[in-house]
Amino acid sequence: MGATMLCQLPGELLYLWHTHRAEVLISAGVLFAIVRLAVHWRARKTKEVLTPLALTPTGEKPTLLPLGKEQQARAIEAIELAAPKPSRPHAGPKRVAGAKRLKSTPSATRDAPDRIQPLIFFYSFGGSTQTYAEQLAHSLQSTATEHVLPPAIHDLADTEYDDFFLNSPKAPATAYFYLLILPTYNIDTNLSAFLAHLQEVHYDFRIDTANLSTLAGYSVFGLGDQQGWPSEDEGFCTQAVEADRWMAKLTGRKRGFPMGVGDVSGDVEKRLKEWEEGIRGVMGDLAEGKGLGEGVRGSGDAVESADDEDDEHGDEPDVVALPKKGRRKTTTRTDDLEDMKVPIPVDFTTTASRSKPASTLTRPVPKAMVPIGSPTHTALTKQGYQIVGSHSGVKICRWTKSALRGRGSCYKFSFYGIASHLCMEATPSLSCSNKCVFCWRHGTNPVGTTWRWEVDAPDLVFAGMKEGHYRKIKMMRGVPGVRAERFSEAMRIRHCALSLVGEPIFYPHINELLAMLHAEHISSFLVCNAQHPDQLAALGPVTQLYVSIDASNKDSLRRIDRPLHRDFWERFLRCMDILKAKRFTHRTVFRLTLVKGFNIDEEAEGYAALVARALPAFVEVKGVTFCGTSAKGTEGLTMGNVPFYHEVQAFVLALEAALLRRGLDYGIAAEHAHSCCVLLADRGRFFRRAGAGLSITAGGGGVEGQWHTLIDYAAFFRCLESKNAFGPEDYVGAATPEWAAWGQGGFDPRDERVDRKGRPKVVEVVGE
Repeated sequence: MGATMLCQLPGELLYLWHTHRAEVLISAGVLFAIVRLAVHWRARKTKEVLTPLALTPTGEKPTLLPLGKEQQARAIEAIELAAPKPSRPHAGPKRVAGAKRLKSTPSATRDAPDRIQPLIFFYSFGGSTQTYAEQLAHSLQSTATEHVLPPAIHDLADTEYDDFFLNSPKAPATAYFYLLILPTYNIDTNLSAFLAHLQEVHYDFRIDTANLSTLAGYSVFGLGDQQGWPSEDEGFCTQAVEADRWMAKLTGRKRGFPMGVGDVSGDVEKRLKEWEEGIRGVMGDLAEGKGLGEGVRGSGDAVESADDEDDEHGDEPDVVALPKKGRRKTTTRTDDLEDMKVPIPVDFTTTASRSKPASTLTRPVPKAMVPIGSPTHTALTKQGYQIVGSHSGVKICRWTKSALRGRGSCYKFSFYGIASHLCMEATPSLSCSNKCVFCWRHGTNPVGTTWRWEVDAPDLVFAGMKEGHYRKIKMMRGVPGVRAERFSEAMRIRHCALSLVGEPIFYPHINELLAMLHAEHISSFLVCNAQHPDQLAALGPVTQLYVSIDASNKDSLRRIDRPLHRDFWERFLRCMDILKAKRFTHRTVFRLTLVKGFNIDEEAEGYAALVARALPAFVEVKGVTFCGTSAKGTEGLTMGNVPFYHEVQAFVLALEAALLRRGLDYGIAAEHAHSCCVLLADRGRFFRRAGAGLSITAGGGGVEGQWHTLIDYAAFFRCLESKNAFGPEDYVGAATPEWAAWGQGGFDPRDERVDRKGRPKVVEVVGE
């Protein structure tokens, strides 16, 4: 019987298992979880007991015993959990307030670097900021040590921002410390582009937050004039404050020393010296491994420190406007979500869901490009400009004055038949997207990549240009030597060179302005800088279209033109392709400005490749004109950069040979030695060969075997008014004068060339 019961036991157990297996499994799981939690709790409690904290009775910051980094963090967390919580009123719903917990600054825990490398960045408009930056560099260099290296200095106008402000430089056992010395302007300059770059990097979701956190630290010094802007609310050092705020975000708040400010009309030397002593001490501490110290999160100014927090909190009020730089106007949104007819703007570029640039909520009110009373207005007026409206200008050039006195016209008369005293030099946009090293204006005109200013109506611009030009001409009435007949002729404008300064094609209503010129039978010569392909593609009829080609490759173009656009080379090449497409509707010209030491040596082949890509009708090669050293002197342009005419001739011959090797039939059509300028032209379109005719529907015919570079202006206006399609060959003029041919010098024999003291000067014939 016992044996029978033993045989039945497995069956009973199997029955019980099938009947109650769910309950058994659940009970086992719960028991296992309880045991696991108990073991984990006992182990954690044991570790905390083994690493006790020495607390002070007064509630001061505790002193930790020597522990590992992870153990210290857990110990601090235990203290915070054990601390008594402040009482909260029971009435009303619970409100959670707080800030996003920031990661610890890397410099606080990492080992001291072997070397600290200070980098000084500055932007100078008139030269004073550069002087202060160089003084600082010299002073820091004199006190350099083995661990704090001599500083390197960088002009922000010539600096590729991505090299320093997208990622910090890397060098073995070296930490970089950024020093920024920045002025403040109320006009658009490269400094505005720099600040925009810092903002774009911060809001770019593709870039890590605090992408410059590997820096040892940074500090900013601002220059301002309290006579013009007495306080920060009224503009004093606001751009430096803005740079300080963005750098705090990009570096993870590694402001090494409070932002300094100096009044250029007062205590700037003293304040700069104080700031210098402070940053020298900070860099010394960094080299010794002391870090930035405790609490270095603000610059010492409560407002600036608060600005660092603005975009980090999720419960901040929305930004609705920026009435003044450095100050934010806030409000609480009470809009009903159901009443909103447009999608709510959401910024996905930061971890704070409510933080967004001000531009997502409101557009800034356009301002004048050149406000009356601004430093730009003053500088341009002093240079002889007549400012038209808020963004245009007119000026008579030295060749206009020369032609009025019978002393010769510019190269345009030798090449295209334009008498200088009949020509108005103007621009509808004083702003430019380049900052060329050879710019005649020494950077006094505003710069920008997009049009964000007030826009004057084209009829007002045109009327203002004519009024300003005639006013300038009338001022020549009392100048000795002015010829009465030429003065009378000058009172009727026949040509307009839209090339004065800035970028004419930048003006939003450029086609309407050109139409107004043509309606009064004023020819148009428009010069652009190959940085605005969309505007170039949309350009309407123009008598002659110039594109400045200042370099044959990307690196040279960056050095000589110093463009503001990041994709400047891609824009440049797009303009080449657009120019090729327009060669049958526009009379196109390449303008090459040769600067010795920049774009002459061994670049003929590169220029020939660009000509092959765009196929312009003409190529003008001109030596740079030296207009004195700019006040800031950063370019280092001197008379040594001005090529001699024989050097320009040699370059032209090399370029002609390079074009012929590519199968491009360009030849030397004319020259103007006094302007150091030579013209190459497409032989198949503008040369009458022996036994073969040049397709000329209007003009003076000419002798076989001659160039025809002159323009028949009457024919141009007839073609324009016919409303039919036409091309450059339809208004080719008479033959190029013999005295303008290659080897003849190109000076008009009807005029008299004089030296600077007005004495007759013999015109030498330049041989081939």
